[in-house]
Amino acid sequence: MEKIQEALHLGSKSAPPREPTPEEVASLRSKYAQAGQDHVFTFYDSLPAAEKAFLFQQLSSFDPEYINGIAHKSLHPATAAADAAAPSSSLEPLPESATASIMDSRPEDLARWYSSGLDLIARNKVAVVLMAGGQGTRLGSSAPKGCYDIGLPSGKSLFQIQAERIRKIEQLAAASAAAAAPKTKVTVPWYVMTSGPTRAPTEEFFEAHKYFGLDKQNVFVFEQGVLPCLSNEGKILLETKGKVAVAPDGNGGIYNALAVSGVLDDMRRRGIEHIHAYCVDNCLVKVADPVFIGFAASKNVDIATKVVRKRNATESVGLILLKNGRPGVVEYSEIDKATAEAEDPAHPGVLKFRAANIVNHYYSFRFLETAPGWARSLPHHVARKKIPYADTATGETVKPAKPNGIKLEQFVFDVFPMLDLDRFACMEVRREDEFSPLKNAKGTGEDDPDTSRRDIMAQGRRWVEAAGAKVVPAADDPDAGIEVSPLVSYGGEGLENFRSVTIKAPSVLE
Repeated sequence: MEKIQEALHLGSKSAPPREPTPEEVASLRSKYAQAGQDHVFTFYDSLPAAEKAFLFQQLSSFDPEYINGIAHKSLHPATAAADAAAPSSSLEPLPESATASIMDSRPEDLARWYSSGLDLIARNKVAVVLMAGGQGTRLGSSAPKGCYDIGLPSGKSLFQIQAERIRKIEQLAAASAAAAAPKTKVTVPWYVMTSGPTRAPTEEFFEAHKYFGLDKQNVFVFEQGVLPCLSNEGKILLETKGKVAVAPDGNGGIYNALAVSGVLDDMRRRGIEHIHAYCVDNCLVKVADPVFIGFAASKNVDIATKVVRKRNATESVGLILLKNGRPGVVEYSEIDKATAEAEDPAHPGVLKFRAANIVNHYYSFRFLETAPGWARSLPHHVARKKIPYADTATGETVKPAKPNGIKLEQFVFDVFPMLDLDRFACMEVRREDEFSPLKNAKGTGEDDPDTSRRDIMAQGRRWVEAAGAKVVPAADDPDAGIEVSPLVSYGGEGLENFRSVTIKAPSVLE
């Protein structure tokens, strides 16, 4: 267990690779030759010792026959034509038995789910998994996206906002359990999945900010896997003479990463039964949302997902629905115009297919612990990219002007069709309260730092006004909002002291 903790905890360092023996090199070279991929050893003999050791270690981490297999399936999908030709009649919304909506659920149901979820948190049965492998490249930053400051008055990063929501929900759960167990220590462990480029900066950021008030022993950083980049013919590309070109294996790589990193072992040791997983770029995410946890637990499902209502028929979002009787996600490009515009017969003026995927999921631990048996078998998808590569004739690295190869990645939702419908559920939430992704550079006007800041400030203003406060915005900004620290309120509760108080906007309640 100490080795698991060392591998997961912040600050873990890998030992430099050792130079392999000639016998080890010959064995590995033979393995790649049998797979028709031995060109990766083209420059091996001319490399310095340290570079030989690195390349050997890198190549040892891959199974070339497995790479060949997934590349062939991805480049020649047997079902692609059939799926493309599948009639829209094979698509149906999820049945009411598998869905709920924050907008029209009975208040007593919402209260019951909240109470149940908070109780599970208080009993230390809930964990959080954060998908944080992305860099802020499109935002003009080379740092992990979670480090980004969206311009709030407090200057808080996405990581800090989410960490403080965990702290607050721990406090609320502890308070709710105080009567029965006044000395209960409530812990929601936070497992942060990074990629190769973001792991070290993420670790350093958490260390520098003292884990944002969380206990270091309950914050874990682990790394998703990588796969070699391939030529259009399926050959592994070298980035340099002594390095394979690699790319993260997609957000669907989370399942294998949870298993091989020791995260599942740590969850098992802690007695975790319910897991909330989400993406770092959503500034409004309700981390470890007790309503969502309670809803999923009450239905005894293995996966539940949050959705927001599709804005209109042309919004470019994936939809959660039934495809050939199984739960799944269908991309907007896969749905014809008539299907996209179809209205719900029971709700005139509302789209029939409206459950927009926001990558915000619940998992039962009993399901995730089976991941080692199926994670590697999930389908891989092809992304055609411009990939710098080493010319095997000269060894020079070439930077192509147009896509020259492919990256293979798994999608987190490809696991959904594995489940029977009675093990899957969906909860619709308000977009303005729970979904504001950070995707684009400042000034884009959509899903950018300005919209993220605006949405948090607007939510805070709604909360304090609902509590009875009077907000007086600046004369030059009538829509100015209020930043409410997560340590003040998790979801709008606990603001009674602001009744009849006048608050000048913009401002922050810290």
